[in-house]
Amino acid sequence: MRLDKYLKVSRIIKRRTVAKDFAENERIMVNGKIAKPSTEVKVGDVISLRSGARHLSFQIIRIVDNVKATEAKELYKVLE
Repeated sequence: MRLDKYLKVSRIIKRRTVAKDFAENERIMVNGKIAKPSTEVKVGDVISLRSGARHLSFQIIRIVDNVKATEAKELYKVLE
């Protein structure tokens, strides 16, 4: 699944266009490498998100195309 779509489906970022902007401005890393919006992610990947002074890292647990809002947090595990 594309990185920008995963961030939207998992509700880490609310809109796919915002996720795309983050990636284009080099604020997202996948497994330690700067990622583009089209980067393919898979189970086990570690995604780091930088927003100002805040840093968030999480590991992908599951990938699905659609998920209910109440179940979205089950798709990833926060590392930091």
